[in-house]
Amino acid sequence: MDRTTAGWGSGLLGVIIFSGSLPATRVAVADFSPIFLTSARAVIAALFGALLLLALRPPRPKRRDILPLTLVAIGGVVGFPLLTAIALQHITAAHSIVFIGLLPLATAIFGVLRAGERPKPAFWLFSIAGAAAVASFALYGSEAGTVGGDLLMIAAIMVCGLGYAEGATLSRRLGGWQVISWALLLSLPIMAMIALLNIPEVWANIGAPAWAGLAYVSIFSMLVGFIFWYRGLALGGIAGVGQLQLLQPFFGFLLAAVLLGEPVAWTMIASAVFVVACVAGAKQFALR
Repeated sequence: MDRTTAGWGSGLLGVIIFSGSLPATRVAVADFSPIFLTSARAVIAALFGALLLLALRPPRPKRRDILPLTLVAIGGVVGFPLLTAIALQHITAAHSIVFIGLLPLATAIFGVLRAGERPKPAFWLFSIAGAAAVASFALYGSEAGTVGGDLLMIAAIMVCGLGYAEGATLSRRLGGWQVISWALLLSLPIMAMIALLNIPEVWANIGAPAWAGLAYVSIFSMLVGFIFWYRGLALGGIAGVGQLQLLQPFFGFLLAAVLLGEPVAWTMIASAVFVVACVAGAKQFALR
């Protein structure tokens, strides 16, 4: 198995793990506030990341790695979860997917700017077509957003794309699990403070499903998924493997249908088939 194939396989596994965040979050926010859930999952993941670092004792990041690690923490650990949590107080979850569809494109752009990748021109056509398909699918069944909510989502996409590109570049030197573990530790102080300020007043009313949702987004969405995701980006290329994110909403809706009994519309199936074709096309033209 060559590096590119291994990278796409690892990236796909990361996306599948991330896709479970949607149904897990929907269950968890029934009893937890969105802000507490966002911060608590980062704190829990940071503790597990610290255990990994203590047990395996990898080399410490060098001074030149501190700024990129900070950008990873700002993008994937602090910025994206917090900005989307705040945005979802002003827009619907369906409307937010309009912007999530732009994340692969943002990741590819930062892959060019920060990692020096040079996809072929045809790659951008497939990437834009895939983003448009996801956005159109979301718009079909979403309510109108607000200016404030939309701006927050745009900011979230930008910082997340930057964080993904920086994390992938660092993973080529440090390794995927090391990057997310160090980034989680860097974000621990601020996320712990936010969690303490938004801690639930009554714990007895929190049900087992909410605890299970918190466990999933903490361990899998915030740590395990990133290990596979950064490895995939590092091996397969940031711009190309990043297009797999186009599939995440559809995986999430499928899991929601299986686990939560939510209906699956024909438009989702049609959009998913088209997006798969766009991802396949982007893979062919990802690298010169």
